[in-house]
Amino acid sequence: MTLASNHTIIVTPIGKVENTLCEYVGDQIRQQFDFETDVVDLLDDIAFALNTERSQHHSTPILEKLEMTAPARALKVLAITDVDLFIPILTHVYGEAQLGGKAAIVSTFRLKEDLKVFTTEAFKQRIEKEAIHELGHTFKLIHCKDHKCIMHYCRSIRDVDRKTDSLCRYCRIMLEDEVRRL
Repeated sequence: MTLASNHTIIVTPIGKVENTLCEYVGDQIRQQFDFETDVVDLLDDIAFALNTERSQHHSTPILEKLEMTAPARALKVLAITDVDLFIPILTHVYGEAQLGGKAAIVSTFRLKEDLKVFTTEAFKQRIEKEAIHELGHTFKLIHCKDHKCIMHYCRSIRDVDRKTDSLCRYCRIMLEDEVRRL
């Protein structure tokens, strides 16, 4: 798939997230979506989203702030954070995105769980899958029934591990159609 490259997908670290991890995710995004990526610091402080009762950060206000601070050249913005995220109806989320919008966020906090043997590679694969999944939502992709598709909804970390790092045929076509409309 050859997509327009006149816009950039910004990958932005929030918290103690290494630039090398953001660069790795950017490379995977470039392969999957065929847009240029750039690592840019956009938000220094997300204390505004902290829910002290839950000791978690509400991801939706962070998305809104990311959308407002995104540079004009940004087609989409993906934040990677190390804090635990939630939305009010769930105990936690691995990430969240604005369906058809500009911003997405992924947390590394719970992606380290249940690794029988922690390896950087297994951890990076989980982040890659969740980053591409959330960015897929910004391109209007919804959850897929195909358990192997990267757009499949994950209820547990085992679900993340089971799905592949690519879109099924149906989701790929939907993505291509959406990109053509841009």
